[in-house]
Amino acid sequence: MHTVVIIPGDGIGPEITESVKTILGASGAEIGWVERRAGEGAFKDLSTPLPDDTVAAIEKHRIALKGPLATPVGSGFRSVNVLLRQKFNLYSNIRPAKSLPNIESPFRAVDIVLFRENTQGLYIGREHWVGENEEHAESIAVVTRDASRKIIKAAFEYARSHNRKKVTLVHKANILKLTTGLFLTIGKEVAASYPDIEFEDLIVDNMAMQMVIRPQRFDVVVTTNLFGDILSDLASGLVGGLGVTGAANIGDDAAIFEAVHGSAPDIAGLGLANPTALLFSALMMLEYLGETRKAEKIRSAVYTVLQDHKEKCTKDIGGEGTTSSFTEAVCKLLRD
Repeated sequence: MHTVVIIPGDGIGPEITESVKTILGASGAEIGWVERRAGEGAFKDLSTPLPDDTVAAIEKHRIALKGPLATPVGSGFRSVNVLLRQKFNLYSNIRPAKSLPNIESPFRAVDIVLFRENTQGLYIGREHWVGENEEHAESIAVVTRDASRKIIKAAFEYARSHNRKKVTLVHKANILKLTTGLFLTIGKEVAASYPDIEFEDLIVDNMAMQMVIRPQRFDVVVTTNLFGDILSDLASGLVGGLGVTGAANIGDDAAIFEAVHGSAPDIAGLGLANPTALLFSALMMLEYLGETRKAEKIRSAVYTVLQDHKEKCTKDIGGEGTTSSFTEAVCKLLRD
């Protein structure tokens, strides 16, 4: 029995987390769920977006599955997602983007796994006003040797253990010579220890262009925090959007798996929410827990529903169904 903290989150979060719990149960995965709160709803009810008992539960069990959390734009509390990553030093954000059967996209045979450094860069939130009139703002980006080496090594280790052939490091060292220049330097040092894996580096603007010209040329990609945030969403767009791609945040002794799409309050409670992204995140969680066979069993069932029972899928991916119809279709295949 594995114990996992589950944070349903805001908007459609409770609906899709319930769907995922049902599907994992139907697969035979033995998981004890410890439910906790975070996000906008927690802030309204408890005056904090990240309650102490939520942090304590993750500290105890060291693994969590998290639905989407709403974050105010421009003001209000900081992103809980960022706070959790920094609190538990979840330096490795892993975002697979793989072409799926019967999902509309102009691209085929895309299979990219993007590793994003999760704790540094501009997202450390060191911002300040210069002067008294709030007309000049500055933000500080931090890149260290240790954090760079950890994420780049994680990408190479993943490539080796998953029989991947190439790692692409993305930077802007032609302009940001100290910060992303350091990241590139460490990348070349780490790559020398993995002669069996091809290594290349690309400037971020060229990378964005190449990803929409021939995404099939990329395998494992590793980059800094801001670039990774942007490119991982781009990669999701190549295969159908954020609604069909999962995400993991992994550190040395803790991990949080999450849906990275929004909380979609406009459709909350209507049964229209697509649980696929959170489900794929949960499959990454099962693999992390060593339950690879169950993860593959569920993935196969999802692929079959997408291919042969598209009418059971939600409207955002071309179906005619609901959260419940998709959940039931996957569960039926698992039980059969």
